[in-house]
Amino acid sequence: MTKNLLVELGLEELPAYVVTPSEQQLGEKMVSFLTDNRLSFDSIQTFSTPRRLAVRVTGLADAQTDLTEDFKGPAKKIALDAEGNFSKAAQGFVRGKGLTVEDIEFREIKGEEYVYVTKHEAGKAAEEVLVGLPQVLSSMTFPVSMYWAGNSFEYIRPVHTLTVLLDNQALELNFLDITSGRISRGHRFLGQETQIASADSYEEDLRKVFVLADAKERENLIVEQIKAIEAEKNVSVEIDSDLLNEVLNLVEYPTAFMGSFDAKYLAVPEEVLVTSMKAHQRYFVVRDQDGKLLPNFISVRNGNAEHIENVIKGNEKVLVARLEDGEFFWREDQKLKIEDLVAKLSNVTFHEKIGSLAEHMNRTQVIAASLAAQVDLSAEEVAALDRAAQIYKFDLLTGMVGEFDELQGIMGEKYALLAGEQKAVAAAIREHYLPNAAEGALPETKVGALLALSDKLDTLLSFFSVGLIPSGSNDPYALRRATQGIVRILDAFGWAIPMDELVDSLYALNFDSLTYDNKADVLNFIRARVEKMMGNQIPKDIRDAVLAGSTFVVPEMLAAAQALVEASKEDNYKSAVESLSRVFNLAEKAEATVVVDATLFENEQEKALASAIEALSLTADVTANIAALFALSSVINDFFDNTMVMAEDAAVKHNRLALLAGLVVKAKAVAVFNQLNTK
Repeated sequence: MTKNLLVELGLEELPAYVVTPSEQQLGEKMVSFLTDNRLSFDSIQTFSTPRRLAVRVTGLADAQTDLTEDFKGPAKKIALDAEGNFSKAAQGFVRGKGLTVEDIEFREIKGEEYVYVTKHEAGKAAEEVLVGLPQVLSSMTFPVSMYWAGNSFEYIRPVHTLTVLLDNQALELNFLDITSGRISRGHRFLGQETQIASADSYEEDLRKVFVLADAKERENLIVEQIKAIEAEKNVSVEIDSDLLNEVLNLVEYPTAFMGSFDAKYLAVPEEVLVTSMKAHQRYFVVRDQDGKLLPNFISVRNGNAEHIENVIKGNEKVLVARLEDGEFFWREDQKLKIEDLVAKLSNVTFHEKIGSLAEHMNRTQVIAASLAAQVDLSAEEVAALDRAAQIYKFDLLTGMVGEFDELQGIMGEKYALLAGEQKAVAAAIREHYLPNAAEGALPETKVGALLALSDKLDTLLSFFSVGLIPSGSNDPYALRRATQGIVRILDAFGWAIPMDELVDSLYALNFDSLTYDNKADVLNFIRARVEKMMGNQIPKDIRDAVLAGSTFVVPEMLAAAQALVEASKEDNYKSAVESLSRVFNLAEKAEATVVVDATLFENEQEKALASAIEALSLTADVTANIAALFALSSVINDFFDNTMVMAEDAAVKHNRLALLAGLVVKAKAVAVFNQLNTK
């Protein structure tokens, strides 16, 4: 017989960004708890609102499954003494399993007998096991936590209720001085405390007190309400998925409504209006059917539709205050001069250990010039890059960015265009922040991409140079994101810039403001980001083999990893890799000073391998390179079948090792093949 289990934790309001991952975490931990405790179940459903996290287990077994385990002990010759009695070793073994020597039996394994005992453990009733449920709750982790009252245990927010029901039976458990039962809380303003009748009635019992516990139901309802407003008003609403997730985690009983603002504010750049609505007020943006921004917004109330007109007026009043700020800063910022703002950046700290923003920009300008010489740019693009690098942080001192920091770069582009800067310069100012998220949009122009690379490279090198190196999950300056951006940009634009050579050249530069340091750590950090970009779809042995190679050109490394994955599907992969691996293994014994001497060759197979190595010419086409290396397999095998590499004659031996080392030098441009797994 099975039952359904409900566990609900009632809390103070959770931060919106914590709700969904916490709901998922609770479900995962419940699965682990039940699995570890041998309690079978049919399915698990999770729930969440800003004031609760809950999970319901359906088809929960009424008892654990019985456990039967065999344990192997010492050999019979050790388990019995000379008189045939059980030795201390045998007695200690069974005692450790909670058994006696009477439970011992002997089993033969490969001609020798060993002690074996079988332990049977009857499953406990589910109620006995569920006493451990508070451990599930206490094991949850959160990005922020707090103490409250007299508790010595940190948690995301103060706990008010704990509801634990097995069908309609309330279980009495304790968590943070809260005793569980069937009491839950309704909507903060529309509801009251309520009793949950059973695990199955959870949603309906809460619905009566104006709480929709199912996050998906709230999401669907919000979308339906917005779609209804769209149809009624003949408008188009941008339902941003991130904003939708945030809003549904701010409300327990959603009611969407449309408000408006004075059309005069549409003269302010659209980005300012959208940021004011979405980022600051959590409003959905409204457009007409042609995509033109309208002086309207959609918001979602945490409650029903009663007195909604007052709610609309309140939201309109709050938004107007934000729009007034935006209009003021837009007007006032246009009175400022770019050169004056740039001059003031010398008084703005980039980081106290690193220096000012002006110094950061100066280093970025030098790096940009170095990169420009390594890629195909026109004279106009080179000039635009240099100009952009001189001024690209100026908008940080504008009133608009001071108020709306999400508009960094965006307002820089607009103000630069108003000041008469070239479009390429203005676009680069906006694009240098990109990508601003792990999978965020990349720069579209070469000038913007190079400025972004230069800015991120100096950021990376500067922070590493003063010892501010990320450790573990700690990365307060988002250096992993910046470096991931470097890797993604290089790959997207296909720029074949060897990162080791580039970093070497940057460390050779002299700046009055800073001396770069910790180069080895920087290179390893970049390699780690390249590996991250390869992703788990690339097997670890292939990732390791490519990363250990001699090529540090990001696009080629990523292409090589993918090409090896495709090659591994071919029939000749195993034999070809094993041939090359044998070459790599032996070449490790070669002496670097030895030059191959053809007069020391003793057979045709040796000559054939030498000719094949000399003819091997690798290009930027990694797929063709792998095919060319794999094509050497028969030549390599013939060489090994007919040639003793470790010959008694030292000169011949070293000559053959040098020959193999020559092949390794070329092959290593693709990967270190003896790190590939062919089993």
